[in-house]
Amino acid sequence: MVTVGNLSIHFGSRELFSKIGFFIGPRERIGLVGKNGAGKSTLLKTLAGIQKPTEGSVAFAKGSTVGYLPQEMNHREDATVYEEARTAFAEVQMLSERLEELTLAITDHHDYTSDDYANKLEELEGVAHRLELLGSGNLEERIEKVLKGLGFRSEDMNRKMHEFSGGWKMRVELGKILLQNPDLLLLDEPTNHLDIESIEWLEEFLIDYPGAIVLISHDRTFLDNVTTRTIEISKAKIYDYRFSYSKYIVQREEEIERQEQAAKNQQKYIEDTQKLIDKFRAKKDKAAFAQTLIRKLDKLEKVEVDDLDGTRIRVSFPPAPHSGKVILEGKGLGKAYGENRLFSNLDIMINRGEKIALVGKNGVGKSTLIRMIMKTEKHEGEITPGYSVNVGYYAQNQSDTLDGNKTVFETIDDEAVGDIRKNVRSLLGSFLFSGDDVDKKVKVLSGGEKARLAFCKLLLQPYNFLVLDEPTNHLDLASKEVLKQALQRFDGTMLVVSHDRDFLNGLTNIVYEIKPDRLKIWQGDVLDFLKEKKAESIAAFERAKVEKKAVQEELKAKPNEQSVPEMTREQQKELEKQQKKLQNQQQKLEQEISKKEEELKKLEEEVASLDYSNTAHSEKVLSAYAQAKSELEGLYEKWMG
Repeated sequence: MVTVGNLSIHFGSRELFSKIGFFIGPRERIGLVGKNGAGKSTLLKTLAGIQKPTEGSVAFAKGSTVGYLPQEMNHREDATVYEEARTAFAEVQMLSERLEELTLAITDHHDYTSDDYANKLEELEGVAHRLELLGSGNLEERIEKVLKGLGFRSEDMNRKMHEFSGGWKMRVELGKILLQNPDLLLLDEPTNHLDIESIEWLEEFLIDYPGAIVLISHDRTFLDNVTTRTIEISKAKIYDYRFSYSKYIVQREEEIERQEQAAKNQQKYIEDTQKLIDKFRAKKDKAAFAQTLIRKLDKLEKVEVDDLDGTRIRVSFPPAPHSGKVILEGKGLGKAYGENRLFSNLDIMINRGEKIALVGKNGVGKSTLIRMIMKTEKHEGEITPGYSVNVGYYAQNQSDTLDGNKTVFETIDDEAVGDIRKNVRSLLGSFLFSGDDVDKKVKVLSGGEKARLAFCKLLLQPYNFLVLDEPTNHLDLASKEVLKQALQRFDGTMLVVSHDRDFLNGLTNIVYEIKPDRLKIWQGDVLDFLKEKKAESIAAFERAKVEKKAVQEELKAKPNEQSVPEMTREQQKELEKQQKKLQNQQQKLEQEISKKEEELKKLEEEVASLDYSNTAHSEKVLSAYAQAKSELEGLYEKWMG
C-alpha cells in the first residue's frame, strides 16, 4: 500500500534519516519508537505529505487516502462540536458551493449553443458526480453517528469547543479523520490528554479499524495492545520487527548483547594485530608483512553497538523536608464554568507519605482540582494546607511556561540558588543536556526535551509534596521509566494525574476517583482500581441480563392476545422451501467468500514483494488487489444482509 524508498532527511548538518526504506501493507498495526528527537514525528509528517524528504520517495497505491492526527492540534475554539466535525468535508463544502454557482450560471444563461454554456454544463455533471461519490447526501447523519460513537451526547453537538477538555477535543479531531475513513491512519501520541477509560475505548476501536495504522505512543501498554509490528528509529537508521513493543525490547536487547560481544572480539583482534605490527615493523624481512596487517586494519569495518532508545535520564529528587501529618484538607469544594458544573461538595484529605493517583473521566475536573489546590483557580469551598508543606508543582503545560528566548543553561542558572549554582552543568548533564546542548534556545527544543528541562527545574529545591499533572506527556519510554524510578524513591507525599497505566502501576498506593458529587477512595494501585471497575461494570451487565430474562419469561407466561394465527400445512411447506433456498444461497456465498479470501491473501503477498520500479506491473497488481478487496467486501455485505 505504501512504500518508503531510500528516504533521507537532513536539517542543516544534522542527518535525521539516512536512506531508510520499508513497506506498509493493508491493515498493518505499526508502532514507531525511539528516543526524543529521533525523528518519529518527522517520519509521520513525511508519510502524511507535510514534510518533504531531502532524498528518496514515499509511494502510495493508486487511490489510497491518508488521515493524520498531529500531536498538537489547532481547533476553532468558538466553533461548535458539530461545526468543527463538519470541516472534515471541506471538499464537499467547496463542491457544493461550486454546484450552486454553476446551477445559477446555467439558469441565467441565454445562449444555449455557446461553448461557455457547454463547458459549464460539463463541469456541473462532473461536480455532481464527485459529490455523489463522496456521499454528500447524508452528511448530518454520518457526523452525528460518528460523534455519538466517540461518546458525545446529542446536547453536546451545539456546545463550543472551548468548553471541552483536551481529551474531548482530540476525539473531535479523531472523528474528523474517521468521517474521511482513510486507508492509512497516522497517529502522533493519540493518548496524550486521554483518561484511562478513553484509552481503553481507543484501543478497541483501533484494533477493529479496517485500514492500516502507524502510531507514536509512549504508553507501553497501549503499544502492546494495539500494534503487531515495531519500527525503532535510532541514529538515522530504522530497525523493523514483526511484533509488538515488549517482544521487540527483548529481541533488541539480545541483538545488542551480540553486537557488544562482536565488538569485544573485534577489539581483541585489533589489539593482537597491532602487537604484531609493532613487533615486525622494525624488522626488514618482516616489514612487508607489517604493512599488509596495517592495510587490513585500515579496511576493517568497525562493529558498531546500537544504543537502545538512547542514554537515559539519571534523576534523584532531594530528600523531603519534614512536614505535619496532614498535608492538605479541602471541604465543600465545587467548580462550575457558567452552566457547565464539574463537581460539587467534594471533601479531600491528603496525609503525609501518601502516594495518590487522581483519576476520572475526561472533563470531570482532574486538572481543575489540581489548579485549585495550587491556588491558580477560583473555586467554591475551602482548601487548607498543612504545617510546613512545601509544594513542587508540574503542570500539564509546564514546558509551555519556559522562556523560549533563554538558553537551556540560563533557564536553570537563573533559578538556582546556593551551592547548587556551582553544579548547574552537572545537573543538566543528568537530564541529558551536555556540550553545546546547554547553549540551545528553549524554543528550538523538542517536546520531550522541554519536558526534561521543566523536570530539571523541579529539582532546584527540596519539596515534601509533589503535585504532578500528566508528567509523562512527551517523555520517551526510557525517560518515563527512569522518572518513575526516581518518584518511587521520593520520600515525600505525591498527588499525580496521569493517563498512563504502566507509569502509575507500582507508583501509587491510593486512587482518588473524582466524580461530580464526591471523591471515591480506592486502596491499592491503579491496576487494582481498574480490575474493580471492570467487576462493577460486569455486575451491572449481569443484572441487566437477569432483568431482560425476567421480562421474556413474563411475556411467555402472558402471550399477546393479538398473536399471529398458526400456519396451514401448505404455508409450512412453502416456508421450508424458501428456507432451504436461502440456506443453499448462503452456502454458495460462503464458498465464494472463502475462494475470494484466498485470492486476496495471495495478492497481499504479491503486493508486499512488489518492485515499484516496474510501474506497469505494480499498477496491475495493485489494481487487482483493490478489485479483489472490493469484491470481497460486496460478498460480505450480501452474506450479512
